[in-house]
Amino acid sequence: MRISAVVSGVLAVLLLVLVAVGWPPLLSFDRDVADALHRSAVAEPGVTRLNRILSDWVWDPATWRALATVTVVVLWWRRERLLALWVAATVLSAWGVQQGLKALTGRERPHWPDPVDSAPYASFPSGHAMTAAVACGLLLWVLALHWRQGWRGWGTLAGVAVVSVVGVGWTRVYLGVHWPSDVLGGWLLGWCCVAVSIVTYRRLSARTTSADRKDTGGRMGETS
Repeated sequence: MRISAVVSGVLAVLLLVLVAVGWPPLLSFDRDVADALHRSAVAEPGVTRLNRILSDWVWDPATWRALATVTVVVLWWRRERLLALWVAATVLSAWGVQQGLKALTGRERPHWPDPVDSAPYASFPSGHAMTAAVACGLLLWVLALHWRQGWRGWGTLAGVAVVSVVGVGWTRVYLGVHWPSDVLGGWLLGWCCVAVSIVTYRRLSARTTSADRKDTGGRMGETS
């Protein structure tokens, strides 16, 4: 997990730099893919409508935040207070990173003479893609901590999470409100936030467990 955090972080920073300096090959790739998908979106209104439903309702950031909130509430109710606060802090921190980078880059969204959808704020990174990656990563992690062993539905749920993260990225580019590199940046940053959160939580838990054992051992020694 530590290697995953480092790799995703390095790639995210590299992509950020390329976007900031306007690296021509990246911009050309973004434009070619966006143009091709926008032509399809204009020509296929039924498919476009489906993508809007998925993007604006099923996979909307508000939906993911609601799921994260339910997770926090359930963990708090189960008296797993540290994990509940950790999940909440990760979601809020990821949102702060997302908004900070949008303000920092100020990248313009694609402009079309015949748009099929619209979105506010700057383009990089994709908020939909990043929020989906963070929420799905955290939910799978929490489920793995409690029910992965012997739970037959784990593979199905993991598959749904992957399809959701990839799917929401696709809809944002298809609808012409993001460049492909915006989505890739959202995925990388989202996973980096999750990986860093997991690594940090594991270290904190290990230290807490070690301290509790020492404290218990000391008390037993005093009693004897």
